[in-house]
Amino acid sequence: MKDGRLKRYDKPLAIAFGVLTILFIILASTNESFFNWAFARHQNQLSWYIRPLFLIPFCYFAYKRSWCGIFGTVFLLLTSMFWFSTPNVVNDQVKSFLQIEKEYLTGDWGTTKILISLLIPVSLTALGMAFWKRSLWLGITVLIFIAVVKMLWSVVFGGASGSSVIAPAIIGLVICIVLIFIGFKKLEKKKE
Repeated sequence: MKDGRLKRYDKPLAIAFGVLTILFIILASTNESFFNWAFARHQNQLSWYIRPLFLIPFCYFAYKRSWCGIFGTVFLLLTSMFWFSTPNVVNDQVKSFLQIEKEYLTGDWGTTKILISLLIPVSLTALGMAFWKRSLWLGITVLIFIAVVKMLWSVVFGGASGSSVIAPAIIGLVICIVLIFIGFKKLEKKKE
C-alpha cells in the first residue's frame, strides 16, 4: 500500500525536480554573481570527489524505475558544486582549471560546443536506460564512457590544469563500479 502511494507521486515529484533543475540552470547562466559564488565554492575539491558518487543513486533509481529518484538525483548532483564552503587555500591547478571551465561556460556557444555539451544529457539518458532495462554491463560501460570523456574534456580544454580532475574521476569511477555491481547483484538476488 505504502509503495503504491509513493508511485502515485513519482511523476509529479519528478516534474518538480525537473523544473527546479531548469530553474537552477537558468539562474546559473543568467545571474553572474550567483555563478561566481557557486564557482568559488566549487573550488573545494570535496565537491569534486562526491559528485561522481551521485551516479550510484541515479543508477539505483533507474533500476527501481523511479522518475522522482532520477530527477531528484540530477538536481542534487548539479547543486552539489556549492554545498561546501569556499576553501581558504586553493591548489593553483584547481584555480586554473575552474577558470578555464568558467570561460568555457560563459563564452560563445557554437555548434561544436553545443554538441559536446549534449553528451552530458545523452550519456545520463543512456546510463538510466541501461539500468532501467536491468543491464549491468551496459551500465558499467556507460559509466566508464562518462568518466573517460570527462577526463579527456578536462585535459583537452584545461591542459595541464585539467589533470586535477583525473584523481577524483578515477576514484569516483572505481567506487561507483564496485558499489553498483554489489547493489545490482543484491537487487537481482531479491527478485529470485
